[in-house]
Amino acid sequence: MDKRFAIFDMDGTLVDSMGYWDAVAEEYLHSRGVRDVPAALLQQTASMTMDETLALFIRQFGLDDTPAQARAELERIMEGHYRRDIGLKGGVADHLAGLFAKGTQMCVVSATPEALMEICLTRLGVRQYFRFVLSCESVGAGKDRPDIYYAAAERLSAAPEDTAVFEDSLSALRTAKGAGFYAVGVYDAAEQSRWAEITALADETIIHWE
Repeated sequence: MDKRFAIFDMDGTLVDSMGYWDAVAEEYLHSRGVRDVPAALLQQTASMTMDETLALFIRQFGLDDTPAQARAELERIMEGHYRRDIGLKGGVADHLAGLFAKGTQMCVVSATPEALMEICLTRLGVRQYFRFVLSCESVGAGKDRPDIYYAAAERLSAAPEDTAVFEDSLSALRTAKGAGFYAVGVYDAAEQSRWAEITALADETIIHWE
């Protein structure tokens, strides 16, 4: 990757957290009496904002929680994981250090709230490599739309064609590619069944950060 600017997804791309997110969604739903959680429903939420995800759960299962109540509970659970448990994918720290040393201007964009991104990336010792973190909530759109990538590029003072977007999600990568960014697909087990499609779509792929 020889671009001057880089936009990184966090969950599943930089950090090994997708299992926690899958588990917390089910844990929340189980606590509300929902025992049968279709895998396809969880998969559908991959590119949604947290608010969109919770609204879907409430609508799908007729829950009594408001979106705000549900969000507070999920964030409470996930904050604990981001503070204690979630780790970097192997080789990420060295890769970021190398790009930073070359002068690459970098940021992180994610459906995860900014406060949780800050907690996680700071604990893992890589926050200093990024100029800022930006959440889908702040932009008001999920990664099924290019708004967050355009907003990040604007803050980096970068043109899409000069900017690499690193994503593990096929749908998010498709959005970035369609918006004119250099698309880098990052392997994650959660998207294993789509890896062939990611490889066909991406300008470049990373299986192991090492």
